[in-house]
Amino acid sequence: MDLGIKGRYAIVCASSQGLGRACATELARAGCVVVINGRDAEKLNAVAEELREETGAQIIAIAGDVASPETQAALMGAVPQVDILVNNNGGPPYRDFRQIDRAAMIDGVTNNMVTPIEMVQRVIDGMVARQFGRIVNITSASVKMPLSGLDLSSGARVGLTGFLAGVARSVAHANVTINFLLPGSFDTNRQLTGLAAKAQQQGVAIGVVRAESEERIPAKRFGEPSEFGAACAFLCSAQAGYITGQSLLIDGGAYPGVL
Repeated sequence: MDLGIKGRYAIVCASSQGLGRACATELARAGCVVVINGRDAEKLNAVAEELREETGAQIIAIAGDVASPETQAALMGAVPQVDILVNNNGGPPYRDFRQIDRAAMIDGVTNNMVTPIEMVQRVIDGMVARQFGRIVNITSASVKMPLSGLDLSSGARVGLTGFLAGVARSVAHANVTINFLLPGSFDTNRQLTGLAAKAQQQGVAIGVVRAESEERIPAKRFGEPSEFGAACAFLCSAQAGYITGQSLLIDGGAYPGVL
């Protein structure tokens, strides 16, 4: 399917690995010029080269913490305009809420709510003026189904969703959409880190914990990052202009509700 975004300029935050990289890959395959981002410059440059070879697309690597104004400015300055923005950032570690002090709360809200809002502020007017814009925010399945230990992540991402819900409606007339992708359990390094910690806590092999986790998912497996990237690319497509303000849950059926 031709997504109608060949030649568009896309920024994908925190995209040196995992779901962010998967989104960058699919946008590159769709013909976009893609700006990727990560804190480790050496790793990021290696990923950029891999994506160029894999997709043939123009890939621009901007290293730095996306929460910093300097990195945000560098991302914006890497391309003539921003047609597509994929907001992403690492979430806080698993932690009992009693252990979260004020500084950790502020960091969590800054990284997973304030930073993506700042990025939207930087691109939204240009998108409206050009009558095209696609903004996708990677949040978490915990927005719909809060998980103990991810309270800070859930709270910040729910705040982001609520904040941008009204913004989405205010720019829909200009063919600018704002949507949210809610990943469940995907086969990423972050998932493996969580499984390893749980296995160590229980004193069992990581394979045991993984099998138990997959068994609880109706699909009986973790998601593939490429599946997530494809969903992101569609929400960024020309054909997705009538989808806005929506939270798409991608979790293999784990969420038990109907809404």
